[in-house]
Amino acid sequence: MSSTYDRLVGLLTKGFGVEADEVAPENTFEDLELDSLALVELTLAAQEEFGITLTDDDLHAKNTMTEAAGVLDAKQVTVK
Repeated sequence: MSSTYDRLVGLLTKGFGVEADEVAPENTFEDLELDSLALVELTLAAQEEFGITLTDDDLHAKNTMTEAAGVLDAKQVTVK
């Protein structure tokens, strides 16, 4: 997996009570039981972690972990 994926899993384990062994690339945020408030908090944490700007439309409950890592990677490419 990518380092972005691993960092995203790290954010989930540190701040959202998700165990690393519960996370798989095909899991959605919905599968991980993140509600809309938690998703907003994750978006803010990801912005800080990755030094990027995310909109409310970038991460969705139905995104898989792989898709979310792809969104973060794409945002980082535009920042560099």
